[in-house]
Amino acid sequence: MPKMKTRKSAAKRFKFTGTGKIVRRNTGKGHLMMKKSGGRKRRLDVESCVASGEKQKVRRMVPYSA
Repeated sequence: MPKMKTRKSAAKRFKFTGTGKIVRRNTGKGHLMMKKSGGRKRRLDVESCVASGEKQKVRRMVPYSA
């Protein structure tokens, strides 16, 4: 059976922790920053964990990471 291909777009967006969590960047920080408050921008800096329902989909896209 051939190897599964990694989806490079997903591999660049997700990090896998040692405990098995999948970490992602928050949305809304790419552009149009002037109208957002400082507190809102700081809250968007913190990385989030992928929801449990989405974990299996991400693992399928990035098969050899964790």
